[in-house]
Amino acid sequence: MQLVWLRSDLRVHDNTALSAAMEQGPTLAVYMISPEQWHSHDDAPCKVDFWLRNLCALKTELEALNVPLLIVHADTWDQAPKALLNLCKTHGVEQVHVNEEYGVNEDNRDTEVAAALDKQGMGFCRHLDQLFFRPGSVLTKSGGYFKVYTQFRKVCYARLHHSVPALVRPPKKQSPLHINSDDVPAHVKGFATPSEDLRKLWPAGEDEARRRLEAFTDEQVHYYLDERDFPAKPGTSQLSAYLACGVISPRQCLHAALRSNHGEFETGNAGSVTWINELLWREFYKHVLVGFPRVSRHRAFRPETEALKWRHAPKDLEAWQQGKTGVPIVDAAMRQLLETGWMHNRLRMVVAMYFSKNLLLDWREGERFFMQHLIDGDLSANNGGWQWSSSTGTDSSPYFRIFNPHSQSERFDPDGRFIKTWIPELADLNKRDIHNPSALGGLFGVQGYPAPIVDLKSSRERALTAFKSLPHRQAETQDHE
Repeated sequence: MQLVWLRSDLRVHDNTALSAAMEQGPTLAVYMISPEQWHSHDDAPCKVDFWLRNLCALKTELEALNVPLLIVHADTWDQAPKALLNLCKTHGVEQVHVNEEYGVNEDNRDTEVAAALDKQGMGFCRHLDQLFFRPGSVLTKSGGYFKVYTQFRKVCYARLHHSVPALVRPPKKQSPLHINSDDVPAHVKGFATPSEDLRKLWPAGEDEARRRLEAFTDEQVHYYLDERDFPAKPGTSQLSAYLACGVISPRQCLHAALRSNHGEFETGNAGSVTWINELLWREFYKHVLVGFPRVSRHRAFRPETEALKWRHAPKDLEAWQQGKTGVPIVDAAMRQLLETGWMHNRLRMVVAMYFSKNLLLDWREGERFFMQHLIDGDLSANNGGWQWSSSTGTDSSPYFRIFNPHSQSERFDPDGRFIKTWIPELADLNKRDIHNPSALGGLFGVQGYPAPIVDLKSSRERALTAFKSLPHRQAETQDHE
């Protein structure tokens, strides 16, 4: 008997571990419920709910293949070896198949499970699945992990030109095992059920993920380069949540992007090329997670920035969290996050830079708040984005480059459509005033919208001073190896 342990790979199609297990013999599937571990990772309630809904959809797909889905409970991952070992003994499992996950805790968990199984003469087989290239296989000439995305991308492109990772052959239906599937819980204690409005924004299942992928690559991808930065336009794929829990694979996305661009990586439709670059950014941040484990231990990628003196300002933090900073584009973005579990990518950068530079608050506080609310919460992508914005990470924005949120607003929401959607109290303002209504003076407070909690100019200078005062600022390096 084979066992496929499902984690962030909640799909039947193009699932490496599932197909490998079913090729070797009769197969069971298992999913582990780990509430305390999820809490420690700051997983959002809407994310947990989304994963459970996708698990329900996957159960139906697996049953069509005669693969029973079992549920085990291990409150924290240190209980995983015992929980899985008991299951394997009960069903006579010879080998457990998993798709690799990345991060310090994930690696420790899998190492301990593998050791426990090995003692009992059971195998533990890891498969490359959520990445194009296994971490450690894309290295500099001196044998290190890349610290700069552009150099990493060049090597990836060279390899992709040589060989595009193939889609995994779908598994064939197996003979019935006469083992009943377990019920997937509708909710997990400690994680509130999100609103129906939020749930409707994110339907579960592979069919929905593939529908979004096809709709995006058939049409919208051709406008992606021009429209992806405008939050009022439907310019992005809306696939991040499905990628995060593995309802769709990066390989499926890459193949769809190539189909939209006649097989070209770097020429042809600029939108498709740009989207492929975004897939490689996702890849890069996961390689960083493995190559530089400190980033998954809440440490800065650039060690010298650990000496930064961040402010302790609970009221400013609370205003930011509630979308009440007095900067409309920031507040609109935060309200979008709170209501939908998602934030437009351009605004993630604007919001994070305002937080870490203008408010001079520790980026880890912002990173954590995002994870606690994002339906697409992913450690590597979220950490990479926050460290970029706060000038503590790989390829980070130079500390002296600080977005002006008013300018960003005027450029990417020129008519104020996005702001008006999320801050209805500003709906009557014209497209000139809506980006910086505090300039209107006293009249403004009557409309129920707060005055700015910091002055953008003086807070920018404060951030520059804080960064300049670091004991040693390494020059921006280029990893040309």
